[in-house]
This record gives sequence, C-alpha cells and structure tokens, in this order.
Amino acid sequence: MKVRNSGFLAAVAVCASMVLTVPGHAEDKSIIVQSTTSTQNSGLFDYILPMFEEASGIKVNVVAVGTGQAIKNARNCDGDVLFVHAKPAEEKFVSDGYGVKRYDVMYNDFVIVGPAADPAGVAGRNDAAASLKTIAGAKAVFASRGDDSGTHKKELRLWQDAGVDVRAASGTWYRETGSGMGATLNVSVGMGAYAMTDRATWIAFRNKGEFKIAVEGDKAMFNQYGIIQVNPARCPNVKAAAAKSFVDWVITRDGQAAIAAYKLDGKQLFFANAAKEGAS
Repeated sequence: MKVRNSGFLAAVAVCASMVLTVPGHAEDKSIIVQSTTSTQNSGLFDYILPMFEEASGIKVNVVAVGTGQAIKNARNCDGDVLFVHAKPAEEKFVSDGYGVKRYDVMYNDFVIVGPAADPAGVAGRNDAAASLKTIAGAKAVFASRGDDSGTHKKELRLWQDAGVDVRAASGTWYRETGSGMGATLNVSVGMGAYAMTDRATWIAFRNKGEFKIAVEGDKAMFNQYGIIQVNPARCPNVKAAAAKSFVDWVITRDGQAAIAAYKLDGKQLFFANAAKEGAS
C-alpha cells in the first residue's frame, strides 16, 4: 500500500530522527556480565544487583561460568563486563585490547576442604603446597574442577609449587569434574574427596555433611577479584555507557559498601578493596 500523506511521512521522518539521536538508549537498560560461579553460588549477586538496578534502572544479566570460559566469552564480544578472579589472565585480556581497564574489586581466600576422617592427615595445616604434596603421597582422592576457572588455575599453581604432576595422576586419585564449584563440592562430598574452594562458596554450600576446612591461612591462597569493561573499540556491540555505570558503581562507595555488607551465617564472604586503586 502506498502512503501519499506528506504530513504522515514527515512525522515518520521526525520519529526516525529522534531514535537516531539517542543510539542505544533502550538497549542500555540491560547489560551482560560474564562472571565466575563463585560470585553467583555465594549469593553475592542476588544481594548486590537489586541495589544497582534500583539506583540505575539498568538490568544486569549474569552469565556464571568458570573464569577461563568467562574470558573466552568476553573475547567473543558476548558480554559488556567481565567480573572474575584470575589477575594475570585479566591483565592479558586488557593488554590484548579486549578490556578498557582492570580494577580490583574485592578479595577472600581459598581453602582446602575434606572429610572429617582426614585420610591424608592434613587437617589444621596452613601450608597449601605441602598439604597437597601430602595428599598426593597418600593417594587420597582429590576432586578438582578441571575447568580452567580461576579456582582451577590457582589449584594448578599450588600443585606445581608442590612438585606434583596431577595430569599424570588424572583418573586415579586425582579426579576432574569439569564442573563449577558447587557441583564439584557435591562430587567431593559424595566421594569423600578433598577439594579446593573459595571460602565464600564453602560458607554458602549447604551439603557439607561431615566435611570441614582442612587447610587454610596460606598467603598463597589469597583470592583477588577484578572487574573490566569490555572494550567497545574491539566489540562494537558493547553497551559502553551502561557497562561503565556498573563498573563505576562496583568500585566506588555504594558498590563497595554493598559487597562488604554481604554476610551469611554472620560471616563476611568478600572484603571490598577497590579503594586502593583510587575509587571514592
């Protein structure tokens, strides 16, 4: 059907012009954050995101996978923000041009958990590498995520420090689940196997049975989280303004206070530390 009304055509042109002068306005009402399973499994996002969404009007959709997969997804431009915990990989993401800038956000630590029977006799120790070497020597079953997550990366570094080749032991006493932290802990409890987990996920985990923290307190088990806006120069589909709003909120007063306030069973799960980068 042909439209002959010139007034109607003029109105359409004006509307189109208005849409073109505010590019991305409607789209900027939601963003995708590629993140790690610990931020999701711990309940942190359920706690802090409603605060940001109410303050900004921006909906945050979280894709919770292992850190390695989250970084791959962000490199494929499948996200607006990266929020993970493997600092060397994060810094490479930025240096390769995929991220605008990396900021520290918060930290906690990793712990090694195991059955109360403690077959390797490592309970109460605070030397992670030495404890892992003892576990290997006893051929006590150890459940690893095996998924290139931040936790898995840290675990492999600790095995290396212990002088243990876990790849050679794969399928024997060393079992790789290829799963997230919560699923791996379920496997660990089911098998009576030791496992390494971030403390926040362990606190939130409700299927502990008689499992306990066996090894903790080693400085080598420090667990730093970072946040990065995906670079719109590399990924033109990035909702840059909305992504920047989220990053800015997380690293400044309101976001940092929300992170610090999150507790389960009276225990603080994450400790905000973006302020050392100059956030205010």
